[in-house]
Amino acid sequence: MRSAFKKIRTNKLSIDGGLLFAVTLCAAISTILIYSIVRNGISEDEGVGSSYWKTQLVSSLIGLGGALFISLIDYRKLVKLWFIYVPIALILVALTFTSLGYQRAGADDQAWIRLGSITFQPSEVLKFVFILTFAYHLSRDEENMNKPLHMLLLLLHGLTPIAIVAKQGDYGTAIVFVAIFAFMLISANISWQYLAAAPFALAGGVAVMWFFALSSFHKQRIMVLFHPGTNEDIEYQQDLGLAALKSGGVFGKKLIGDEYIYVPEQHNDFIFAYVGQVFGFIGAIGLIIVLAYICLKIFADSRITRDRLGCFICMGAFGLILTHCIMNIGMVLKVAPVIGVPLPFLSAGGTAMVSMYGIIGLVLSTYNHRAVSYNVFYEEDEK
Repeated sequence: MRSAFKKIRTNKLSIDGGLLFAVTLCAAISTILIYSIVRNGISEDEGVGSSYWKTQLVSSLIGLGGALFISLIDYRKLVKLWFIYVPIALILVALTFTSLGYQRAGADDQAWIRLGSITFQPSEVLKFVFILTFAYHLSRDEENMNKPLHMLLLLLHGLTPIAIVAKQGDYGTAIVFVAIFAFMLISANISWQYLAAAPFALAGGVAVMWFFALSSFHKQRIMVLFHPGTNEDIEYQQDLGLAALKSGGVFGKKLIGDEYIYVPEQHNDFIFAYVGQVFGFIGAIGLIIVLAYICLKIFADSRITRDRLGCFICMGAFGLILTHCIMNIGMVLKVAPVIGVPLPFLSAGGTAMVSMYGIIGLVLSTYNHRAVSYNVFYEEDEK
């Protein structure tokens, strides 16, 4: 009789509806905001036309479908296919150093591939791949990770994508990779000796970057945070961003009008400034609450996964989205340097939107494939 009952499985998809709704809400708001920017003609001089909001809409739909599809795949099986997607990701990133590499107007890094009218940012794919592979590495080696050789291999794994994107000149994305690496490593069974040494290693890394990697322009972007008002050219974009954010007052100026402050890259890295203009203080705080909910929900999901692999995947996603939010909003508030980090699910960019949804799909997969499988007649632990 029991064997007969086993055949009558419900096999229903278990979705973290709250998380999926929150990210989809942000994606919908993003499309509306970009449509508003186009309709109001605010960024016409930057070439922001109707294709931008259409691309955002299509990317959001593709991303949503991709997230649902990935959630159906057992993440334990997905990580074992690393030999397929790792070479693809590395080849795509390598192409940015060839004649196919493209530097967007207003950017100071060559981190895109341009194929005709289509631009593509391989580092977004690399984020997805790194979270999967490093989670797999940690889950297989957690018991031995504090042995020097094993820790060295983990460090080499983490430093590889950081070095690649830093070589592109994309220091913002390099910092994001550092954060992903740190959150995942700390969530593992790491020894306190390594944690105690981490601040000194970080200080050494910052010193090397400051003296040997950063240009004088990048250094000035950082120094003006400590000495505001000393370099109008460097502070220009952030000053406009702050003015735009404040100009919306409490309730904002609404989506369609003609009295908006222009901010360079307002559709992209500085979209939070436009949120303040359109939706005001109430809307800006509301958006921060939604983004905080997304981060906390991912963290909560990391606590209920069936195994350590699922936990590491969730912590990688948590570190990624939290760091993006803090750095992006910090740029607009003039408490972080301008380093080209988009606001998750809101900044314009098809590659980033699909990639972020893909990473949410990984979190949904860990949620969907939790330890207990529910049956019509009984429940059992899956093997």
